[in-house]
Amino acid sequence: VQTTLKFTYREKYPDETPLYEIVSQENLEDNDVTDIIKLLEQQAEENFGMVMIFTLVSAVQEKLNEIVDQIKTRREEEKKQKEREAEEEEKQRFHGTPVTIENFLNWKAKFDAELLEIKRKKMKEEEQAGKNKLSG
Repeated sequence: VQTTLKFTYREKYPDETPLYEIVSQENLEDNDVTDIIKLLEQQAEENFGMVMIFTLVSAVQEKLNEIVDQIKTRREEEKKQKEREAEEEEKQRFHGTPVTIENFLNWKAKFDAELLEIKRKKMKEEEQAGKNKLSG
């Protein structure tokens, strides 16, 4: 997070607030820029009649530190949320389908049918193998 401020002194400074603007900024959202401008306005009013550039810059630095902390917190929360979602997904994968009498009977019928089919194929293969043998 970075910003460049430009201050322009007025003729009657410090009895008049300086002109200020954000010349460039990196990694700041629009609402953060708006907050910084409001902070500059507030600090300029509070320090009216005094030399204030250092105070304004310090206030903006503190605000930028707050923004960085918010970004870090947000990223950590997003990371934790993703971890929680991954854990839930993992639990769902291991949890499976609860076994009920109906589920079991359906599964058992399919399983028995598959076994029967395998036995039939095996018997056919054995019969065919037996027919091709020469008797001796």
